[in-house]
Amino acid sequence: MSKLRLGVIGAGSWAIASHLPNFAARKEVEFVGVARKGVDALARVKEQFGFRVASEDYRDVLDAGADIVLVASPTGLHHEHAKAAMEAGAHVLVEKPFTIDPADAWDLVESAERLGRHLVVAFGWNYRPMVRELRRLMVERGIGEVEQMTVHMASVTRELLSNTGAYPDADPDTVPEAATWTDPKLSGGGYGQAQLSHALGLALWLTGLRAEAAFALMSAPLNAPVELHDAISVRFDNGAIGTVAGGSAHLGAGDNKHQLEVRAIGSDGQVLCDVEREAAWLWRDGGDTDLRLALREGDGAYDCDGPPNTLVDLALGKDVVNQSPGELAARTVELLDAAYRSASSGALEPVRR
Repeated sequence: MSKLRLGVIGAGSWAIASHLPNFAARKEVEFVGVARKGVDALARVKEQFGFRVASEDYRDVLDAGADIVLVASPTGLHHEHAKAAMEAGAHVLVEKPFTIDPADAWDLVESAERLGRHLVVAFGWNYRPMVRELRRLMVERGIGEVEQMTVHMASVTRELLSNTGAYPDADPDTVPEAATWTDPKLSGGGYGQAQLSHALGLALWLTGLRAEAAFALMSAPLNAPVELHDAISVRFDNGAIGTVAGGSAHLGAGDNKHQLEVRAIGSDGQVLCDVEREAAWLWRDGGDTDLRLALREGDGAYDCDGPPNTLVDLALGKDVVNQSPGELAARTVELLDAAYRSASSGALEPVRR
């Protein structure tokens, strides 16, 4: 059987550190084309992974032929690149944040449905066993109608978002340009886009909630070009309310493990997912459900192995669940969009459908 031809649009630091090694581990995949800016870095990536075609123009990658495409370019370019890849016949994995504009996000979802393409977004936590099991329990047992949700996240982005250092998990030989993270035209914003997109991908996947309106306060100490901290109040379309908080933590403080906790209260129960402390719990009123998953240290650690492997499996026709579909990602985009508009206007802003 012929191999799946992989095209890559945006071979940046995280793609090289995580996504490409995952694709390389799959014997069903061959590396066909790669696009990124910078001829020297492009040459290194081509040699390292054995791509046949390497170009600064992403259209050359699509013209070379691709069955699956990784889009890991700056966020502001995701819509153009992902749509072009799907129209060229490829199934697509898009790095988070999915897009900046909600209209672009929902257009990609509609395009995937219309064209019959698989669309996966890089929400790595959704594939961790503890999250998959908690999601299963939420689908099968649930907590009734969700009434309130609290999301808290803190992670090491203080230096990155203030242009004083790089992200610690990045590939050291391919450090991204600062504008990728701190030019709002490319990034869409600061901590909300860089990290709360992760948290919302997890929280909205567990609960199924969709935002209706948001009020946000954001701060940018250190004269940072984008916000380092976020405090968002949310009203959801089922009447639930919630808070989403995010903060840029210090690089030198402890082991800097990702701090991410989601709690929700429903009409019939409660649920907790805490990846920092490895805690997952679902309680349902009536005495029939009080489940605390047996977890070990490291079970909540982040990796992004699931999304690229799921894209490969889906493209091969395997019966696997897409734990991070485009529809979920679009719900994260529209909430963050409302939050950024609120931080600018000082008013409660409705979600743009």
